[in-house]
Amino acid sequence: MFDFEKQFSQEKTVRIVATQGQERTQQEIQRDIYDSHRHRVFSLAFYMTAHEMQAESILTETFTDAFSAASEPNAELIDASLMNRLRKHFPLNAHEDSAQATPEANLSGQGVRRTDLEEALQDLPPCERLVFLLHDVEGYAPDAISKLLGEDVKAVGRIMISARIRLRNALASAANRRRAA
Repeated sequence: MFDFEKQFSQEKTVRIVATQGQERTQQEIQRDIYDSHRHRVFSLAFYMTAHEMQAESILTETFTDAFSAASEPNAELIDASLMNRLRKHFPLNAHEDSAQATPEANLSGQGVRRTDLEEALQDLPPCERLVFLLHDVEGYAPDAISKLLGEDVKAVGRIMISARIRLRNALASAANRRRAA
């Protein structure tokens, strides 16, 4: 075999592989979109509902809505679909009374048990729970959260602070109960 034949066959092989990579089907693209967002959607749904089956249902409905709206939905559209689904299950209005810090809710120097945190999280009002999850767990910026909830950024800040105060109070109570027992 001559050198030019080797070169031609290698170039042809590279071209064939490149074209196959470009010819991804719509189904593969949608699968990639689903795979890149499903963990976040399920995690938020699970921590909002505390039920795996209900979270799976919200996950399915969220992606069904998102793919019905666009063949290749982006993160914003998927988040908007998730918020619509969560609003059907929870009152996500931000008009709850803000929590007040109590002096006995001091957790400095103490470890927090994960189970206590999960229980305290479930006791938060739905809007506070969602804002806490979006900001402190998923890393969303306050302005992104305000767009999702249709609230102003200052309101989102108040909700975050209130959620943290409620969590701190609940975790301090759990620690005090454990010490007393």
